[in-house]
Amino acid sequence: MLKASLSSICCFCSWCLVVYMTYKDLKVWEKSMELVSEIYRLVKLLPKEEHYVLSDQMRRAAISIPSNIAEGYERYHTKEYLRFLMIARGSKAELETQLLICEKLNLLPPQQTTVALSLCDEIGRMLNAIKDKLQ
Repeated sequence: MLKASLSSICCFCSWCLVVYMTYKDLKVWEKSMELVSEIYRLVKLLPKEEHYVLSDQMRRAAISIPSNIAEGYERYHTKEYLRFLMIARGSKAELETQLLICEKLNLLPPQQTTVALSLCDEIGRMLNAIKDKLQ
C-alpha cells in the first residue's frame, strides 16, 4: 500500500487498527510549506515595481509545490502521485530560477535568498528520493 510504504501513523478505531497517513504528515510537504512562508517574506523585500510581476510568479511557484504534493498524494494511485511530484519538482526549479534572477538583477542580495535556496535544494532531494522509492 502506497500510504504505509512511505511512513505511517497508527490510530485505533473501534473496529480495527487503521494505518493512515495524510499528505500533511509528509516531511516534504512540511518543508515546502516552510518555503512558501519564506517566499512570502522575501517578496515583501522586492522593489514596488516587481510586486505585480516577479513577486506574483514567485508566490505562485512556491504555492504550487505543496499543492501538487498534496493533490498527488490524495489521488491514491502511485502513477498519478509520481506525476504530481514531478510537477512539484518543476515548480521548485521555476522558483529557484526566479530567486537567482532576483540575485542577478540585484533585487535581493544573496544572503537574503540563502534560506529559500537551501529549502529548494532540500525539497528537490526529498522529491527525488520519493520518486526513486515509488518507481
